[in-house]
Formats: sequence, structure tokens, C-alpha cells
Amino acid sequence: MQSVSNTHHKTRMIENVLVLQGGGSLGAFACGVYKTLAKHGLKFDIITGTSIGAINGAIIAGSKNSHPEKDLENFWLELAESSQKIFPSDPLNAWKYGVPKFFLPRWHWNYMFTDTNFFLPTKWTYLFDNSLLLDTLKNYIDYDRLGPKKDSSTPRLIITAVDVLTSKHLEFDSQKQQIDEKHILASSGYPLNGFPWVKVKEEQYAWDGSLISNTPLRQAFKASPRNDKNLYIIENYAKIRTELPSNMIEVFDRANDILFIDKTRYDIEISRKITKMIMLIENMYEIIEKNVDGFKNSSNEDFKRIKSDYQKIVEKAGSEILSVYNISRDAMENPHPLKNADFSLDTIKDLISQGEQKAEEKLNEPQ
Repeated sequence: MQSVSNTHHKTRMIENVLVLQGGGSLGAFACGVYKTLAKHGLKFDIITGTSIGAINGAIIAGSKNSHPEKDLENFWLELAESSQKIFPSDPLNAWKYGVPKFFLPRWHWNYMFTDTNFFLPTKWTYLFDNSLLLDTLKNYIDYDRLGPKKDSSTPRLIITAVDVLTSKHLEFDSQKQQIDEKHILASSGYPLNGFPWVKVKEEQYAWDGSLISNTPLRQAFKASPRNDKNLYIIENYAKIRTELPSNMIEVFDRANDILFIDKTRYDIEISRKITKMIMLIENMYEIIEKNVDGFKNSSNEDFKRIKSDYQKIVEKAGSEILSVYNISRDAMENPHPLKNADFSLDTIKDLISQGEQKAEEKLNEPQ
């Protein structure tokens, strides 16, 4: 974390922020991107994530390894190697048979004697048991690092979810609370993919945060509104397609892309406008501060009120975006709506490779 001086000779920090989207198996693309960022020596102060991005973020921030990129890649390869290979080219493999290191379908024979509603599917509220993921994550995450007592080298992790009953956006912040297994399951429990809600505390049940926003950028500004930021936003869904869809499969595929791509451009634009207003306010305040005794009809109480209002503004909305790196995946040659459920080894390796390549290209572009 670097520092810069503002007009009042205070210290403002410069933070690197990593924003991780959801996207199921497409999260392997983010793994490749992070490998390249780590290779270039980039360290992150804040990591925000939702859905598979929350899982990736927890592995990076809580890694048991001094090289979290290795843990992240090993995690993805372990998932892929556990995926069913009965019909390798069938995009429904994961839905039919599950990914044993991640989830299993509720109709799997394992649950015949433990699930009281096994033979009553009309009472099901989920299709897949994703609690298997927790045993896999134990190999990679030191949860002690994901809490307020973590050491200074550990990035601040913020993952998001949504309250099933109130639709309120939920944020789990490692600087304010201990993040544990239930928070990760909650953030990655996408109901439209058949995953269950998770009870995170009394009377609070959570689903995947991507139901509200698949790009949790605002959380980084809310977490440290005074610090300037370099943003690295990893997009698992393709932002650009060069041709119109030619059939309904491609229509649904493209609709999914648009549903989950980064929609923070407006937020970034507004943030930059706010930065300009803050700079104006700082300059005006500096003039008032230097000349307060010379203002006619101005009392010390007036100045105290102005100073109080000024401090509230700059402390809650003073951060400046210094750079934005949007690292986006290309459109697939053979698109299909279930691309985020393809955990086959070849696909996962290809996504990791794509991520590495795209990150190299983006880092070499002039800002």
C-alpha cells in the first residue's frame, strides 16, 4: 500500500483492489488471470467476490501457501479431475452426475437413507448438495486468516450474498467479522443452478450475491472510501460478441453473458465525477481555513460547522480511481447456455490458459 498527500498534507493510501465475478466453472478463467497478476508481483489490499468469485477470493486471501496462485490452480484442477467422464462431450455431465469435490445431485444414491425427502421431490427446495466443497477447501484455506486478527500481509476479503427473505444485500467483511465456511457457501449458493440457501445467523438465510450484482465493486469503495484505488476487474463472461446469435442456443448463451457481465462503468464514471467535486471542496476549504479570520459576519461556530460537514464528505467519498484494468474472457467458439457448468479437465485447463493470456495482454496495454 503506497501513500500520497492531499491538499491538507494528510496521508491517503493507494490500494490495489481485485474484483472477482461469479460464473461457475468459468471461474477457472479468473484463476489464470490471477496467476499472471501474481507473476507480475501484484499484491492486493482488498479482494471482493461473489459466487465462484467468493471461493476464488477466499483461497487467495486465506491461502495456506505463500504462493496463493498455486493453491488456486490446484483447487481448480482437483475439481476438474473429480468431474464425471462418462460422456466427456455432454454439457449436462455436471448436472446429471455432479462434481464430487464440489457438489452432488440430490438424487444420488448417497442420499437415499439420509435425506428424509429423497422420494418426495415436490418438497425439494434445492437440487444439489454443495457442502462437499467444504472438505475440498480445507486443503487450501486457513480460515484464521479470514478474520479481524489476520496479519497485515493478508488481503481484506469482502464477499457478498443476498437475504432470501428480505432481499437485502449482505456483505461479509474479514476486517469486521470472521469469515467461515457458511459465508462462502452462502455467497456461492445460486438457486437457479439448484443450490440451497444457507443459514448464516438466526433468522437470516442467504443465497448467492450475484442475484443482485455479479461484480461486487461498490463494496471496495464502501470499505475504504478515502483511499485511492487501482482496480482489477476479472470478467468471466464475454463482454463483446462480433456477430449476432444464429440460433436459440446462442441467444440464451448471449443473454447469460449480458446478464452477468460487468455493469460498473456507470459507477466508475460517477466515482470520478465525485472525485472532481471532492477536489473542488478541498481547495475551497483550504481557502476558508487560511482566511477564516478575515471573513466578515463569520463566527467560529460557522467555521466549526463547515469543518464538520467537510470532514464527513471527504471521509465518506474521497477515493480516486487511479486506473481500471478490465480483464475479460472472449466469446466461446461453440457457445451454449450451460458453459458455466463444464468442469471437464480440458475445459478448465483451457480457461486457465485463456486467463493467463488475457491478463498479459491487458497489463501490456497503455493506461
